[in-house]
Amino acid sequence: MADAGGPWPCVRAARDGVVLDVSVVPGAARTEPVGLHDGALRLRLAAPPVEGKANDALLAWLAAELRCPRRAVTLLRGATARRKQVAIAVPMAEVAAWLARRVPAA
Repeated sequence: MADAGGPWPCVRAARDGVVLDVSVVPGAARTEPVGLHDGALRLRLAAPPVEGKANDALLAWLAAELRCPRRAVTLLRGATARRKQVAIAVPMAEVAAWLARRVPAA
């Protein structure tokens, strides 16, 4: 019964919002989405992959982008991997609209 994110294979509905699959490239000049990669949102991240700094930066950036409190964004999987799953307590429609605005067309 998981509600798909329409044209966004990287997002699916969860009990209290959505789960977003993210493929992170840390150490970039600036944080920005660059498209989709293997069913995940590809994201350049302006933080080093050291001592959880990239994870903290990712969660703070997503909260700011989606205009929700930082506590509404939680890392579910991938603390030490480039591929991550993030739970976001935001309605699917808001996340899909954000993706449509921010992710470059393939």
